[in-house]
Amino acid sequence: MDAKVLNLARCIALLAIILGFSTMARAANNCPWLNEATASGILGGDATGLYEPAEAGKPATCTFAQTESGITRQLVIAVEIVAKPHDRLVELMHNCGPMSQPVPSIGNEALRCAAADGKAHGERVIGRVRDQIFTISITTTAERDSVLAPHELAMRSLTAAEEVSGNLF
Repeated sequence: MDAKVLNLARCIALLAIILGFSTMARAANNCPWLNEATASGILGGDATGLYEPAEAGKPATCTFAQTESGITRQLVIAVEIVAKPHDRLVELMHNCGPMSQPVPSIGNEALRCAAADGKAHGERVIGRVRDQIFTISITTTAERDSVLAPHELAMRSLTAAEEVSGNLF
């Protein structure tokens, strides 16, 4: 009887080790709106992601980064749930400036504009799905990025916005 109990204990210990390794092997990114494979395609290379859940006064964010030949490309998705979504959307759109363009068929009231901070060049899409406000920014540190050239930035930011808004519905 003792040998059976010992064998059972060994099996349980082995199973616990296997389950422990499989849990450790899971990706740290748990972004609910976009996976790393899709983000990698949008950024033009293998991207790694990080998900940060919403905290008091801060939206939930997914940040995907891809670095190649000294160029860093980044895709950031921020989603917040607000009581007055139209008012919050108008506030965010005000920051887009006069060169913004409406984006039909993506969420509600979506808008596309430049996303540059002096160190990076990029595109931003801001939109709404019910009471959820989303902001998608794609940036590159290269002034003349062959992967994220201006026409590519526009197309890729809209692709990301379609994915995110579809997952928010």
